[in-house]
Amino acid sequence: MNTPHSRHIIQIVCACIWCLLASGIIFGFAALKPVLIQEGVYADLCPSEYSKNHDEPCQDQDMKLNSMFTISSALTNMMALPVGYILDRKGPRICGLIGSFTLFTGCLMFTNASILKFYIDPYLLGYMALAIAGPFVFISCFQLANCFPKRSGSILAILTGSFDSSSALFLMYRLVYKTSQNKFSLSRFFKLYMIVPCFILICQITIMPRSSYKTLGTVAKLGVEELDENGNEINDETVTEVGQVTPDNYTEVFNEDQPLLERRKSNLEIVAESRLKESTGGIFGVLHENTALEQIKSPWFYLMVLFAAIIMVRINYFIATIRAQEEYLLDDKQRSVTLNHIFDILLPIGGVGAVPFIGLILDNTTTINVIKLLVYISALVGLSGVITHSFIINLSGIMLFAVYRPFYYTVVSDYCSKVFGFTTFGTVYGLLTCLCGVFSISQNLLDQWTHEIFNMDPRPVNLMLVTMTIIFGWALKKYMQDQLKQRTTEASATETDEQVLLDNN
Repeated sequence: MNTPHSRHIIQIVCACIWCLLASGIIFGFAALKPVLIQEGVYADLCPSEYSKNHDEPCQDQDMKLNSMFTISSALTNMMALPVGYILDRKGPRICGLIGSFTLFTGCLMFTNASILKFYIDPYLLGYMALAIAGPFVFISCFQLANCFPKRSGSILAILTGSFDSSSALFLMYRLVYKTSQNKFSLSRFFKLYMIVPCFILICQITIMPRSSYKTLGTVAKLGVEELDENGNEINDETVTEVGQVTPDNYTEVFNEDQPLLERRKSNLEIVAESRLKESTGGIFGVLHENTALEQIKSPWFYLMVLFAAIIMVRINYFIATIRAQEEYLLDDKQRSVTLNHIFDILLPIGGVGAVPFIGLILDNTTTINVIKLLVYISALVGLSGVITHSFIINLSGIMLFAVYRPFYYTVVSDYCSKVFGFTTFGTVYGLLTCLCGVFSISQNLLDQWTHEIFNMDPRPVNLMLVTMTIIFGWALKKYMQDQLKQRTTEASATETDEQVLLDNN
C-alpha cells in the first residue's frame, strides 16, 4: 500500500469522504430548520406565550433563521476567490488545514451555544464557519483529478457528486433527532461531528499532497478539452510517458512556470479547440487571448454576473423558504410538510443523478442554446411557485429544482472556461462567484418583504425573480448572438481580403 498508485487512490477516497460530510452541508438547511426550531434557536425573539405553545416559528424567529442561511450561503460563494488565491500560492494542504480549523470552530460554536449566546450569536457564527470551511475542503480537492489523468473526468464527477450529496447530512440528522424523540440535541450532534475536521486534519498531515497536482485553470482545461496543459491527449500512452505525477516531480512534468499563453499550441490542442469552437457555436475562445482585467470589463463577464446572481438568489430563497412557500401555496400544512420531506431527499439525489445528463447537454448543445435552456428551466421552476392548490405542479417544481441547481453551477463554470479560457479561470470564475455571493445577501430583503408586506405570499417575489431572470438571460443571449454575428462578418471580410490578395498575386 506504499506505491504511488495506492496512495493516490487513498487520497481520492479520503477527499470524497470529507466532501460528502463537509463541503456543502449548509445547503441542507431546509432539513435542519425544523430541528433548529425544536431546539429553540432564536425562540427568545418570540413572545413568551407564543414560543411555549407553538412548534412553528414566529415571524421574527423565522426571519432570523432564514437570515442565518442567507448570510452563510452568500459567504460560501464569496469564499471562491480567496480560496482560489490561497490554493494557487500556498497549495492544497494549507487550504485543507484552514478548512479543518474553521469547521472545528463551527462545531465549538454549536456545542457551547448555551454559554456563548450571552456574548455572541453562536448559531450565526457557527453556520458561517461551516460555510467558510466548505470551499476550502472542496476546491482544494480538484487538483486530485490528475492522480489518474485518463480518469480525471470521473474523479471530478465523483467529487462534485459528493458535494451535491453533502446536503443530505442534515437530513440524516433530522431523522435521527426525530427517532430519538428530540434527545439527540444540536450540541450532541456537533460533538460527534468534530470527528470530521479531525479526520481532515489527519489526512492533510499524513497522506495528502503539499503542492497541487493541477491548478484550477488546468483542471478546467482538462475537463473541457480532455487535454493536459501541454496540449497532450489524456490516454494510456500519455500516462505511460508522463508517469505518475507526484508533488516532487510536478514542476518538472508540467512546467507551471510557463503560462499557457506563452507557449506554442500542440496540433492536438489546435484540433480540439477547433472542434470546441464549432460545437459551442463559435463561443469557445472568444476572450482567451485577453487579460483578466480586460475580460472582467467585458459585457461577457458582467452580463453573466447579473444572470448568474439572480439565479443564485432564486435558488437560495427557495431552499430557505420552501416549507413556508408550500404551506401558503397548498393551504395545507400536512401536504406542505410532505413536500418539504420530498425536497430534502431529492436535493442531494438530483445533484448526483443529473451529472451524466448535464454532461451530454453541454457536449452536444451550443453555448447560446444552453443559456436559453437555463432560462426556460428557471422560468418553469419559478412559475411553479405561483400556482396554488396543486400538489402535482408544486411537486414537479421541486423535482425540476433538484436537477436545475447542479445544472446552473455547471453551466456557469463551463461558460467561464469556454469564454474566458484557462489561464485566467481561477481569477475570473472566483470573482464571478464571489460577486454572486455578495448579491445574494439581498435575499434577506426578499424574505422581509414576504413576511411583512405580502403576508407570507411568496408569489410576488417569485414572479419578480422569474421576470429578472428572463430579462438578464435575454440580454446575455442577445449580446452573445450579436458578438458571434460580428465575428462571423469580420472573418468573412478577412477571407475576402486574403482571396483578393491571392488573386492579385
